Amino acid sequence: MSEGWLERTRASYEIDAEGYAEEVSDLLAGHPHLRASLDVLVQDVRERGGGEVADVGCGTGYVVRHLHEAGLQAMGIDLSPAMIRIARRQNPGLRFEVGSMTDLGLPDASLAGIVAFWSIVHVPDHALPGVLGELRRVLRLGAPLLIGFHVGDTGEHTDIGYTGRAIDLDSYRRRPEDVCERLRSAGFAIDAEVVLHPDEEVPGALIHASA
Repeated sequence: MSEGWLERTRASYEIDAEGYAEEVSDLLAGHPHLRASLDVLVQDVRERGGGEVADVGCGTGYVVRHLHEAGLQAMGIDLSPAMIRIARRQNPGLRFEVGSMTDLGLPDASLAGIVAFWSIVHVPDHALPGVLGELRRVLRLGAPLLIGFHVGDTGEHTDIGYTGRAIDLDSYRRRPEDVCERLRSAGFAIDAEVVLHPDEEVPGALIHASA
């Protein structure tokens, strides 16, 4: 069931934050394709004059750190206060705030770019238009969005977290063409689409879009 998804997602990550942080401390280290995609976004932001970039669903903050080291003004937003505490601990001096993809609490057209790596995997279909609309609202016209997600037609429910404690977390897989159509409906233009590891049981995909 998708009702109460936001509260259940937050509660699950509050329970499992330390285990998650240990398991996925820095996905960029072993995935050059993710770093390359971020480099495309960095170059785009620079060519457009710079500005603040947000990692929405930032987790432990490794993307914010990468963007900062690339010379961008970067911040992270995550639903889980526990995850934000970890991000601040692991990345002192960088900006991290508790927030929801449904209401980012930022002014219209205030961001020069957004990264959302696998942040929409916990968003049910009925809530996705609102989430994508919120991302579009806070982006400047023409600013880049880099979004990643699991590819497939189904989803899964997780009831045991990394630490062995009980959680209540739904995840959703989507076809790239469906996500592209959702993005277009929210006012984005699609610039590029990449399917990662198509032979794996659960492939991933990255979409570069612009507001």
